[in-house]
Amino acid sequence: MSIVLKKAAVWLPEGFEDSAFIARETGVPEKVVREKMGIVRKCRATADIHPGDMAVRAARKVLKGIDPLSVDMVIWTGSEYKDYIVWTAGIYVQRELRLKNAHAFDISARCGNKILGLHLAKSLMMTNPNLKRVLLCGGHRTGDLVNYKDPNARFLNNLSDGGSAMLLERGDSNPLLESSIITDGDFTHDVIVPAGGTKNPTRNHPDESMTYLQVGDIEGMRVRLEERSIQNFLKVIKDASSRSMNKPIDYLALLHMKKSAHDMIVSGMELKPEQSIYLDHYGHFGAPDQVLSLGLAEKRGLLKKGDHVTFASAGIGYMWSAMSMRWDENTFDVNELEDLG
Repeated sequence: MSIVLKKAAVWLPEGFEDSAFIARETGVPEKVVREKMGIVRKCRATADIHPGDMAVRAARKVLKGIDPLSVDMVIWTGSEYKDYIVWTAGIYVQRELRLKNAHAFDISARCGNKILGLHLAKSLMMTNPNLKRVLLCGGHRTGDLVNYKDPNARFLNNLSDGGSAMLLERGDSNPLLESSIITDGDFTHDVIVPAGGTKNPTRNHPDESMTYLQVGDIEGMRVRLEERSIQNFLKVIKDASSRSMNKPIDYLALLHMKKSAHDMIVSGMELKPEQSIYLDHYGHFGAPDQVLSLGLAEKRGLLKKGDHVTFASAGIGYMWSAMSMRWDENTFDVNELEDLG
């Protein structure tokens, strides 16, 4: 018996910012926003919906019809930018969903959270037979951290809002397979929010620009990313997939990134364009990207029993990660998933 993905879901807000809006705010031509940045539109939540709320809304979908007392663990795989600082969001989710028999904690790996969470949950379940059901969930409103007036941070303009959840169990269908992770500390200070930590506490009343994501050495970062990012993406994808199934990847669930980088990874894995959905109508949520991609693939009928699916992501810091699974049956309620593409 394997550790399997039983159910998955995303929660997406109704609000959005489209390419025309982003072009007006940034001064970047709309054609560049749509075709190079790959943003037709991106999801944005109203100010009263916070990451904890988004996680709860997504988690309620995967727990529909399931006894809340049967969940043994909650892992927060959402954003570190959440409702409060120094706050364990996983425990909030546990309370809101009345998962009284579970224990909860948060992990922090930027946009690599979901794959790291799957790897961690699988490992814990394999070593502890008492863990029968584990919920991974999180919310993101990193769209708040985008400063459209900062030309050095334009590659972050795709950041969007939403929540996701995954429920793991023991079983035979949809087994989680192998994973691979690379981290590179040369990028550790490249993308940060200067205000709010111990080096520059919020109580010091920083100027507003310091509350957004900033890129201190944009040229140096570009050079290092060009040298390493695609190479590391391909390395973790090939490593995870080659140790997982004795067949090529059938579907690659990628995070949203600029279109040229997406195409380089897909072609680098010798896949056809239709074997990976480009999320140009959603933006880059962070950890939910791969979950949404899987759901859209299920809704569009792109998967068949026994397919080799690989999730792949990258997070500032920098982390590249991938994990494979064998897809045997739908994890989403595809009727409730709106396909904006």
